[in-house]
Parts: sequence; structure tokens; C-alpha cells
Amino acid sequence: MVRLTTPLNESTVRTLRAGETVLINGLIITARDRVHKYLMENKPDIPELKNSVIYHSGPIVRNSKVISAGPTTSARLEPYEAELIGLYGIKAIIGKGGMGERTQEALRHYGAVYLQATGGAAVYLAEKIKRIVDVRFLEEFGMAEAMWFFEVEDFPAIVTMDSQGGNLHREIEASSKALALNLKF
Repeated sequence: MVRLTTPLNESTVRTLRAGETVLINGLIITARDRVHKYLMENKPDIPELKNSVIYHSGPIVRNSKVISAGPTTSARLEPYEAELIGLYGIKAIIGKGGMGERTQEALRHYGAVYLQATGGAAVYLAEKIKRIVDVRFLEEFGMAEAMWFFEVEDFPAIVTMDSQGGNLHREIEASSKALALNLKF
């Protein structure tokens, strides 16, 4: 178990390996489709993104309390992620399902990691959010697509893509294909 505190630094992130479990403390920032597109097209100055943890999540918030905040599928953000990692200095992405080769290369080049959060555990993960620090683009994009800034404590995730090229998603896919080829019906 590795404890990480944001903002992250590259030397620490480069020591993380696929398969390690982490607990994150500090600031994480949600960013889904609309935020990714906005960041790419407009390139606004958002200093909090430097050395940050981005969370692919569409939280549900009621009365200034996060009641659900599970990960969303990351693959659809593949067209944006590599460039945003370089542009903003993002050091970790949390989501589910992994990402593609462009993102893997950006993780290697910039010293970042992809972290898998447990799908189906949205309420449990919301309990790890201690407070809402800020929210941006709420009126423009709506609750699920807004950019939320959360202070978290012991937010759990697994490193599934590391800065050395380790990729548990690829390994599982390869072993599943090998198993399927050996099955006889």
C-alpha cells in the first residue's frame, strides 16, 4: 500500500508500478467528456491541474455533500488525455477500464500513472471525499460533467498503467485471449 499526497511529484510517481495499491490524500479534480473537450479547445489556465490527480467521474452532489462518485469508463477520453497530460502536467488519472497507447506513451514520457477505482463502489468512494473545495462549469456543463475539486482522505485505487510501460489491462486481455484459444467446446 502506497500513500500519495497531492500535489504529486514526478519522482514519486515514477516509482509506482502496475499492481500496486494506493491511497490518495489531498485534492483530486473530476474531468469527464465536456471538461476534456473544453480544456483541449480553450486551453484555460487552471494552475490546480499541475501535478494533479484527475478523476473520470460524474458525481452526484446534494446539499453540498457528495453522495455518489464512482469512476466512469476512461476509454472515451483517449483522444484528449495524452495531450492534456503534457499540457497541464497531470500526474495521475483515476477511472475504470484503462486507456490506449497514446495515453500509455504520455504516461511514460511525462511520468504519470493511470489508476483504477472500483466500479460499483460509488457510495463508498464518495465517503472518501471529505469536502468540496470548488466547482467550475456547473451551470455550463451540469452536475455530472462539471469540474469538481474534492479534498479526499485515503481514496483507494490500483495502479494499472505505470510510467515504465506496465499495463495490467493489456496483460489481462492477453491472458484472456490465450485462455479462450485453449478452451474446447
